[in-house]
Amino acid sequence: MNKKNDYIQKVIDIALKRNHGEPEFHQAAAEVLESLRPVIEKHPEFEKNAILERIIEPERQIAFRVPWQDDSGRIHINRGFRIQFNSALGPYKGGIRFHPSVYSGIIKFLGFEQIFKNSLTGLMMGGAKGGSDFDPKGKSDSEVMRFCQSFMNELYRYIGADTDVPAGDIGVGGREVGYMFGQWKKLTKLFNGILTGKGLDFGGSLARTEATGYGCVYFCEEMLKDRKESFAGKTVVISGSGNVAIYAHEKATQLGAKVVAMSDSNGVIYDKHGVNLETVKCIKEVERKRIKVCSEHHSTTKYIEGCSNIWNIECDIALPCATQNELDEKGAKELVKNGCIAVAEGANMPSTPEAVKIFLKSGICYGPGKAANAGGVATSGLEMAQNSQRLSWTFEEVDKKLHQIMVDIYKSVKQAAEEYKTPGNLVNGANIAGFMKVARAMMAQGLV
Repeated sequence: MNKKNDYIQKVIDIALKRNHGEPEFHQAAAEVLESLRPVIEKHPEFEKNAILERIIEPERQIAFRVPWQDDSGRIHINRGFRIQFNSALGPYKGGIRFHPSVYSGIIKFLGFEQIFKNSLTGLMMGGAKGGSDFDPKGKSDSEVMRFCQSFMNELYRYIGADTDVPAGDIGVGGREVGYMFGQWKKLTKLFNGILTGKGLDFGGSLARTEATGYGCVYFCEEMLKDRKESFAGKTVVISGSGNVAIYAHEKATQLGAKVVAMSDSNGVIYDKHGVNLETVKCIKEVERKRIKVCSEHHSTTKYIEGCSNIWNIECDIALPCATQNELDEKGAKELVKNGCIAVAEGANMPSTPEAVKIFLKSGICYGPGKAANAGGVATSGLEMAQNSQRLSWTFEEVDKKLHQIMVDIYKSVKQAAEEYKTPGNLVNGANIAGFMKVARAMMAQGLV
């Protein structure tokens, strides 16, 4: 191991030592840093200026309690977080996640990934993430509103349209964003683009709901084009059944594919004739029920216990759109064995390191989340632009801009992989392309 490689390992060791008990952050940091070995060889100035040491350390970490009262009058206490990781490229930008699994390590991993994802979009956005271990499932609208108001009572001190602009994530949709925006407006007496994912009646953007799912499919489409393939006539499985999965289904179907399986945390629905999207939308977006209910509406739809079983289903294209580390080594081997030709990640880091190695070794098209998943934050950036100009673009205008951003992301990722002697390795390409823009900005701005 030469001196430069020693430097990479030294920074990985720092990340491990300073962030005890946070395996998701360890995984994300190690993946990025390992990809940057050839970059450090070519750019010794990054080591001299401690760019890697600085980029793995958040600029600011905020943790706070969130007291709220349920409908029966009982008081509950949850934890809230906002980690503002890097502002070299613009105001902090990243979603808020409400889920029982949330703790500082999850938010840190998501915020770190957000730095490079936002960089890849080409828009002026830094990286951040936030959330709480609050679970909105099973709560009434009134309970969710009281929680969101309490959450914003603390968060509002640290955010602003030119400082930090949160958005939604798992457990935070239009309802939650609306409640938080209302409380922000009450506390600050301001009406501006402080949150993205807002309702269309008060500053939201058309196509924002569809953006992450559409963007994932657009990125995958570019990968397939390089293999002289397309979605037309292909069989697709999509993990998850939330916002990202639903609109990945919609766009893949529009491009001529057949989506035969979707899932939630309990199990999988499979229909060889194609999963009925309208039924999934009704059950998940309106009724807020488990996906198992779909099998009660269609005789050809089968329900399979265990969400990981989705990777056993034969397909041409797999789109992991649920959560981190949902696709492991076993699932990756099944996909490759069954003839899958492409995997594009609609979620944040859904594939384990072992799974990623299998995809890269097999030579199938593999689009990592920080590139393939960037459509959501890209359209959030477009929403910010509309809010700043007091404009509202049509669905077609936003979708066209989103599509071009995803095409440009693929080109930059592919080019970076080729420039640093790992052609076809889009993991390295995404990490390097995202990092270089941030590193140059950090160098130009001095030691801050």
